[in-house]
Parts: sequence; structure tokens; C-alpha cells
Amino acid sequence: MLPELRTPYLLFLGGESRLTFAKTASGIAQWCPERVAGQLRFPGNTLDLGVMDLTVAEAVDAGVGSLVIGVAPVGGAIGAEWVDVLLEAATAGVDIVNGLHHRLENVPGLSAAAAASGSALVNVRVPPLELPVGDGRKRSGRRLLTVGTDCAAGKKYTALSLSRALVARGVNATFRATGQTGIMIAGAGIPIDSVPGDFISGAAETISPDNTPDHWDVIEGQGSLFNASYAGVSLGLLHGSQPDAIVVCHEAGKTHIDSCHDLRLPSLAECIDLNLACARLTNPSVRCVGISINTSGLKASERHAYLQRMQQDIGLPCIDPILQGCEAIVEELLEVPPTEVGAA
Repeated sequence: MLPELRTPYLLFLGGESRLTFAKTASGIAQWCPERVAGQLRFPGNTLDLGVMDLTVAEAVDAGVGSLVIGVAPVGGAIGAEWVDVLLEAATAGVDIVNGLHHRLENVPGLSAAAAASGSALVNVRVPPLELPVGDGRKRSGRRLLTVGTDCAAGKKYTALSLSRALVARGVNATFRATGQTGIMIAGAGIPIDSVPGDFISGAAETISPDNTPDHWDVIEGQGSLFNASYAGVSLGLLHGSQPDAIVVCHEAGKTHIDSCHDLRLPSLAECIDLNLACARLTNPSVRCVGISINTSGLKASERHAYLQRMQQDIGLPCIDPILQGCEAIVEELLEVPPTEVGAA
């Protein structure tokens, strides 16, 4: 169980100037800005989350509770150039929150500094010790899972947007986090990519337990069935979630899998078909209710026509949640008769 994180946060960016590798910091700044006091950037870093720049000393004076490592370099290691900042924060009594695979306790001197000041070292990417093996038992309540044509296709953003839109409509809904950033935003969840393979589906069952018939769990997807690097995590999450509905996430204009450059991205139809085929193992009634597309790579003048064309081709709502919100998909979801959702 993730301990309660002390707020407000100081979002650590260091020298990372690419937004793609600072999704943790940007996600927290966007979805829970009330918890953010500022950002810490190394000199020359042009990435700006639109919050105040603070040094560790200034953050302490401002009452910051936690320094959150907001960047995720390839390999998930803590950079040697970060260590002085982490030591300064821990020595000053500021908690360190880490979403990387690399444990904070492995940073030389950090445990001693934290122990001396009473600050906490919080590793978010640590799954519970005792997770069950998935059993496929049908659970009460309803579930939606975001899936993708690849990684970094907007699955977390879409799940958060859908959850918020459902709640705004008076629907009993909960966002279920499966990645480090989502966990920091929600305050709970399981880091699926750190769970041993045999227990991934059981972990997915654990985060979306039995619930009332009218309740929707909106589950954050991970990876992609079409990404050879991470498809195992995606499949286990798909089976354990037992989704009644899926939303496919995609980045417009992208042609190849990020971590497997020889693999072409699937078409939206191919992605829908494979995800539904795999999901039917644990929920034969699963359906796709819409497509969420990041159109930022297109010219602004092309985006509306592109979404309309995709919608005509697929026959389902195709939206960019940043530009349009998720109402069209919510409408599709709420049209599903209760007797059919989750029927075996």
C-alpha cells in the first residue's frame, strides 16, 4: 500500500528538456495542480510546466513536503547528476518520491540523510508483496480499460479524462491506476510493469474488485499487444481487468512501434479486433466504445477532418480528449444496456 504522500510537491525535472520523458511531472501538474508548489530545473533546461521555479532551500521555506522525481529516462536509473539535489532535499527533511525502477535506497548516502532528518524515501514502483494469481472469476460492477496501438498513446490521459467526465455526469466511477504517474495522481494503485508475470492478471483483478452493479472502474492501460517489448504486461492486464468496454488510444501520424522500429503500427481496426479477441477470454461480452487519438502531430487545420474520417471508417466515436473532451465516448458507454454489460 502506497503511504500518503506529503504535499505540496516540488517536481524535479533536472536537465530533462523532453516532455515525453517528463510525463510524471507534467501529469501531476495537469491533474492535481493544487498539490504542486513548483518545479526544480537545472540551468539551461527549457522544459517549463508553468509552475514556479524553486531551489531546494526555497522549497523548504515554502513548506514543500515531497520532492517528486518527475522524469523517467530510458532504463529507469537515477542520474548521477541528481544525487546532490536528492541529498540536499532529504537532509532538509523533504520526502523523496520515486517512480523509477531504481530504488532510492541504492543512492549512496541517501538513506542515512533521510534517517537523520526523518524524511521518507518512497518508491512508488514497488508492487504489494502478496498478490494472487488471476482466477478469471466474474466480478460484479463494470469495467473500462484503455488500450493502445503502442506505448505512450494516451492511455493514462484518456482514462483520467473518462473518469472525470463520468463523475461529472453523476456516474459512480473510479480511476484505477496501473503506472507510477497514475498512482501518484490517484494516491493508490499497483505498478503493473513491476509485477512478476504470473501475477499480472491477479494484480489487475485486485485493483478492480467486486463493486455495485452501477459502478464503473476506469482502468489505466499499459503497453500494447502490438509492442513486442511490453505485450506481456498488456495481455495480463487485459485478462485481469475483464473489461466490459475498451477504448483504443492512438497517436495520429505515427507509423512504427517506439521500442521496435522494425514493427509497423497496426491499423485501428486491427488493434480493436485483437484486443477484443484477447479480452473475450474473461469477458465474452466486451465491446469497443470509442477511439481516443492524440492529434498534436497534425496541423491544426487537419485535425477535425482526420477525426471525422477515422470515425466514418471505424463507426465509433473518434475524439482527441485534449481538444474535445470525452463526452462522445461517454455517451456511447452509457448507451450500453445494463443487462448486457459484463454479461457472461
